[in-house]
Amino acid sequence: MSTSQQKIVIAHSPDSDDAFMFYGLATEKIRSPLVRFEHHLSDIQTLNVAALEGKYEMTAISYHAYPYVADKYIFTAAGSSVGDGYGPIVVANKPIAASELKGKTIAVPGLQTTAYLTLKLYEPDFEAKVVPFDEVIAAVTSGKADAALVIHEGQLVYQQSGVHRVVDLGAWWKEKYDLPLPLGGNVILRSLSPEIQRECCRCLRESIQYALDHREQALAYALEFSRGLERPTAEKFVGMYVNHHTIDMAPEVIEAANKLLGMGYDAGLIDRRVEVEYI
Repeated sequence: MSTSQQKIVIAHSPDSDDAFMFYGLATEKIRSPLVRFEHHLSDIQTLNVAALEGKYEMTAISYHAYPYVADKYIFTAAGSSVGDGYGPIVVANKPIAASELKGKTIAVPGLQTTAYLTLKLYEPDFEAKVVPFDEVIAAVTSGKADAALVIHEGQLVYQQSGVHRVVDLGAWWKEKYDLPLPLGGNVILRSLSPEIQRECCRCLRESIQYALDHREQALAYALEFSRGLERPTAEKFVGMYVNHHTIDMAPEVIEAANKLLGMGYDAGLIDRRVEVEYI
């Protein structure tokens, strides 16, 4: 490492969409004279908790977690995962109406996930059972929960477990508010110099664009993180969450994020009102 380079630890999920997004940086196709990136992989709920301490210079977080870390972090305009007409889904062992979720025990992948916040706005009355994101469906099939809130690749493969979709929260959000649903984003420490912040954001945006421009190579790399998904499924999942919204935070994403967090505050689900800021 050059003595002029600053080390930046960038933390993100070990998922195929994040791997695709960070392909350019992880393989050093995208480099910087100012910073050198070190990658740390962890699930999103763990990253949400780590962000409370300002543990990493850059990190993926849930949009729901932002109000609690906004004193330490600011969003980068690049790096958001946004569901436009689709998103986290709720599944159950048998076909049920969405109204039947009321009062049920629902396995959720973390109380700071955006999926959980959106579900609470959709149906406030349920008992949350927190389990790792890759065990929520098993909680339903084993009878430990009445329903499950499914994120990540599970949104595409849940039917293989014999469960039934009750509601797609991203579709509900789009239909009700005509907005995309911002799920996760990338943040950077406010304490870093503006020059370093801008350079990190540039590198991230170029990494995403590089992957989109070199899709076959980036997909091959991302498949290593796809938890056994078939290539067509992994490719579909990456396409859902690495797109034009990921390259730059469009006005409708900012509007949607502020609406989501504002509604969470008004409903008593978030204890502070915060406007989304980004560089």
